This record gives sequence, C-alpha cells and structure tokens, in this order.
Amino acid sequence: MSELQTVYLETTIPSYLTSRPARDLILAGEQLLTHQWWDDRRQGFHLCVSELVFKEVARGDPELARTRLSLISDLKVLAADSEVDRLASVFMRSGLIPKKAVSDAVHVAISCRHEVDILLTWNCRHIANAQILRQLSALVERNGYRLPVVCTPIELMGGYEND
Repeated sequence: MSELQTVYLETTIPSYLTSRPARDLILAGEQLLTHQWWDDRRQGFHLCVSELVFKEVARGDPELARTRLSLISDLKVLAADSEVDRLASVFMRSGLIPKKAVSDAVHVAISCRHEVDILLTWNCRHIANAQILRQLSALVERNGYRLPVVCTPIELMGGYEND
C-alpha cells in the first residue's frame, strides 16, 4: 500500500461540516456529501489546514465558529511565508483570481508551496473551476511548483482498493 495522500482542507469543508442544513437542495446535497466523506473516507488521508483556514472559520456565529475550530484543532497547520505571499501575488496579478478573492489565491499558494497532493474545496467559483485551473496550473509550473489536484469531496468518495 502506498503512502497516504496529503489533503489541504480549504475553509468550505469545515464550514459545510458544521453549518445548519441548507434549504437549497444543491447546497444540502453538498453538505451531505461532505459529511459522508468526513465520516467514511477522511481516515485514508493526511489532513491539513492553514492559519488562514483557522482565521476564516473563526468568523460568524460564535457557537458555529467554536464547532468549526474544534473540528480542525488537531490537524497539521501549514505555514504561510514570503514564498506563499509571492505566489499569491503572482496569481492575483495574472487576473485568474479576482481581486475580491485574495484569500482563495492564498489557499492555492499554500497548497502549492507545501506540495500537498489534493486541495479539497467546494469553492467552484475561484478554486475548483475548470476554466481557471488549466491556466493556473501552467502559471504554478512556471513558478517552480505543481498544482495539487483540486476537487470536491464527491471526487474523493471512492477508491481504487476494490471497494
């Protein structure tokens, strides 16, 4: 058996795990899939977050924030450094990620800098976006890094070990 893959949890993952059930059917389905992945599949990966994830999940309803913080409290924390700042700036200057989404650029930069295998997110607007990822991958490679696989929990539900 090979070594476990490292999965960076972007903020939407702990948020979906702890938020109140959505009335919107698509969002409710995404929440359910996130719970199923967390309960059934997360043990098959090394999970990590960043200080930015801690900062973002601490916002909002105090009770839900405590729950989100507790959920990720034991996970490995990847540091942001000057290279993460540089990469995020490159992403922002490229125009691939809009100015209002600088934190999304930082999540991608942290995952590249720390060479994680998978960036797990429900942010399909600025991160898990097929129109952006191809160009972003080329930009990441020009800067000496590799873009991790960027996906949602549904894409990590199955395995190849004869389920």
